[in-house]
Amino acid sequence: MTAGRGLSRRELAGYAVGSIGTGIHSTVPGLLLLYFMTDALGVPAGLAGLVVALPKAWDALFNPLVGAASDREALRTGRRTRILLAGTLALPVAFAAMFLSPLTGSGAAAWVAGTFVLASSAFALFQVPYVALPAEMSDQPRVRTRIMVWRIVCLTVGILVAGGLAPAVVSLAGGGRGGYAVMAGVVAALLLVTLLIPTLGARRVPARPGAEPLGLRAALRTARGNRAFFALLGAFVVQAAAVAIMLAAAPYVATYWLGGYGLTSVLFVCLVAPSAVAVPLWGRAAARWGRLRCLAAATGLFALASAALWPAAHAGGGRVGLVLALCALLGVAYAALQVLPLSLLPDTVHADAARTGRLQSGAFTGLWTAGETAGLAAGPGLFSLALAAAGFVSSTTDHPVAQSDAARAGVLLGFSLVPAALMLLSLPALRAYGRRRQLPHWS
Repeated sequence: MTAGRGLSRRELAGYAVGSIGTGIHSTVPGLLLLYFMTDALGVPAGLAGLVVALPKAWDALFNPLVGAASDREALRTGRRTRILLAGTLALPVAFAAMFLSPLTGSGAAAWVAGTFVLASSAFALFQVPYVALPAEMSDQPRVRTRIMVWRIVCLTVGILVAGGLAPAVVSLAGGGRGGYAVMAGVVAALLLVTLLIPTLGARRVPARPGAEPLGLRAALRTARGNRAFFALLGAFVVQAAAVAIMLAAAPYVATYWLGGYGLTSVLFVCLVAPSAVAVPLWGRAAARWGRLRCLAAATGLFALASAALWPAAHAGGGRVGLVLALCALLGVAYAALQVLPLSLLPDTVHADAARTGRLQSGAFTGLWTAGETAGLAAGPGLFSLALAAAGFVSSTTDHPVAQSDAARAGVLLGFSLVPAALMLLSLPALRAYGRRRQLPHWS
């Protein structure tokens, strides 16, 4: 691959298939881990929320370190392959271990927390250099947008496979801890295959750091001047938290509002499947009307549709169909929330290179993935605190508990009005990004 030419479909697919794996890993813990702890392992909701959030807080510190290490490897070897390979091999093992706890209660919480930290660290080793690659695969914004479209299509496939397959495998394997163990093995195998393909392909992508990379502290000090980057990142983090809250709430909504846990897969497929079709449509729309304008429109659409879930869930006999239809509309908006920020990210990296004379792809993608991780952690953490405040009672598979009306209302709030409010809160940051990108070198 060379930075100055277009890319073949084989090259695009070889890179993008890694996003099937990242989509799977990002989705399954966010969708099932909190529910697994509260409704299979008997972990109290507040403690389960800490287990989900604290390992992600570690990621916020670890990811920038990986980004700096990736830039050093790029300078030393001309590639980013070694760190990618380490993450590829470690992640499937650590992921499977998360769902293999032999304990219940507080012991299970400690087990899941430890294995989740290991899995998150392994994921960072893959994700940070992987996200840095598009800035080095091409120096043309048009080509980088095409890379992102391919990547987000594959990411959507990964999310769809994870959200549709994982709960179904749990149910088909008999449910309970045994069902989750079978699911963990299936998902670990998928992770290994999908991450290994782009890792091997990365050997053909020459890294272009351009100068001796700065140390982490110096890189962060330099990055502070790229205000457009941080405005875009701020909006993305808030939106990631909104989506993460909905993911965490989905199995609870299926169980306590729509008639049963088995509807989790249906609910998720309705949410994600339309985005697979919508991603290329958003790409065309962005080419015509602008990426930022389309991103703002999609944010507003997501807020409206998620707010409408509150009255829809209280409707009569047709509420399941109405909720699923709104989820399909959310999926259309979700496609843009995935592809458009990531297509803008390499632009901010190159604008920073024009400002500083250094192309710090690893440092900026380390900050980006740290922010994304923080948003994804904040969602389940906030949702678990809301459950605890609403009086939700945890249980094990063998001893289910009937929930109060207040607890059920807390579940629905997390699936509807709270994500809507967060989406609206992200709009000022998008406007700030739009103002900053008009300045020289996007300072």
